[in-house]
Amino acid sequence: MVRQPTQFRSLITKDGSSGFPAVPGRYHLYVSYACPWAHRTLVTRVLKRLENVISITVVSPLMLKDGWVFEDFPGATPDTLNGCHYLYELYRKSKPDYTGRVTVPVLWDTVTGQIVSNESAEIMLNLNEVFDTPGTPDLYPEELRSEIDTLNQEIYDQVNNGVYKTGFARVQEAHEECAQTLFQCLDRLEERLGRHKYLVGDTFTSADIRLFTTLVRFDPVYFVHFKCSLRLLSSYHNLSNYLRDIYQMPGVAATVNMDHIKTHYYRSHLAINPFGLVPIGPVPDLTLPHDRNRLPERQISRKLPENSKQGFILVVAETLITTLLASLSL
Repeated sequence: MVRQPTQFRSLITKDGSSGFPAVPGRYHLYVSYACPWAHRTLVTRVLKRLENVISITVVSPLMLKDGWVFEDFPGATPDTLNGCHYLYELYRKSKPDYTGRVTVPVLWDTVTGQIVSNESAEIMLNLNEVFDTPGTPDLYPEELRSEIDTLNQEIYDQVNNGVYKTGFARVQEAHEECAQTLFQCLDRLEERLGRHKYLVGDTFTSADIRLFTTLVRFDPVYFVHFKCSLRLLSSYHNLSNYLRDIYQMPGVAATVNMDHIKTHYYRSHLAINPFGLVPIGPVPDLTLPHDRNRLPERQISRKLPENSKQGFILVVAETLITTLLASLSL
């Protein structure tokens, strides 16, 4: 499943050189709780504590012939900012001759009345960097960017988009090939997360957010609706504990609206679910305890003291302490 490139790719900048200065309260996010791409920006917003900096509007989960719509649905909100009924009206407010795809998320500038960006990956990183949010995680550390980018490319193709390629395949051979690729990648991630707390060692990054928004939808939607049914995600020990770890981070659970998620997929994709029936399960309990704290922290290389004997003793002591702490948390 090839996705068309997004067309709005501007950034908020601290110095305002982009035309979009980093002014708290100036920008607004249009999102869907149902969409995994929009969900990325919601998780970033809460982890960076930007709830009072970036306001949001939530579309209805149903997306039929007219696309995303602002309608009365529990958890959805009207567009009080621009008065639109359909999301495509917002795109045309920004660019009257626009004819491309109408997607969420949308980062909107309330001063100029135009779209800053509709590219979720870039919005995530922009929100991570541009506002001063002391005490929050750096989701894209400079020293880890190469590793993060490599992981993101693989996970996007084989997992994030892999579930869609599996679910919307038109012939059996394509479905099976995509499904096998998807589960082979999940197997590799399961093994990786048996060695590291997060995808990049012990450091929580944007790569984890991008994987999380797919994993949280896997058993309730992708396993059934997209026929990604070789294994339930809950059958993966490390991946399922990792999912619960992230879900239980402060603020993240509030970004997961399973009613919106299931309503969107099962009632909007009538080509693969013509009667719009919404299954009652699976229902994984994401509030159960997780065991991710059992994993040791990443060993950081450091310059040894000039006294090599002293340095050797220091390294051995650190290794023993790390191993002991990890065993106590089992």
